[in-house]
Amino acid sequence: MIRVVDEDGLQIIRLDRTDKANALTPEMLEALCVAVESTDARALILTGEGRVFSAGADLDAAKAGLAVSPLWERLSTAIAGFDGLSIAALNGTAAGGALGMVLACDLRIAVPPAKLFYPVMRLGFLPQPSDPPRLRALVGPARAKMILMAGQKIEAGEAQTWGLIDRISDDPVQAARALAQDVLGAEAHHVAAIKAMI
Repeated sequence: MIRVVDEDGLQIIRLDRTDKANALTPEMLEALCVAVESTDARALILTGEGRVFSAGADLDAAKAGLAVSPLWERLSTAIAGFDGLSIAALNGTAAGGALGMVLACDLRIAVPPAKLFYPVMRLGFLPQPSDPPRLRALVGPARAKMILMAGQKIEAGEAQTWGLIDRISDDPVQAARALAQDVLGAEAHHVAAIKAMI
């Protein structure tokens, strides 16, 4: 359900549970955490298989406690702490807790039909602690409230004008590969140093 490919300094992590819109189970979250925490890549691309990046938590698992699992925060912390360039290549909609890993990435690319939303208000859950400040840093407090409190689904084009999406592409993985080229041609310590300066 999680496929990891290493390509000479580039790691591509792909969600592959298309029959459930790539909804995340505890096992998938754990595998994602381990993959990000253990990588020595200089660039990291997160993407999904099929038409949806991820519908967020698997509903049955969410009811059983996954919605409040510390694994979500562990994953987004690992992504945010990655020393290289992290890129979310959204092959489709990112919803709920899955948006947390997208927010933790350095860059976000999406296909034109993608939507981003985080229905915690309607579902009665709190977002993970680091998600609201990351969202606010990207789009400002009012737009963060549009997503987290008003439950709005933001289409890719609008998300780009907000600064939530950096680029729109029909092939986000290929676009992410192109953006990672300078990083892949540099030494790991140089990449980490520039990221730390930013």
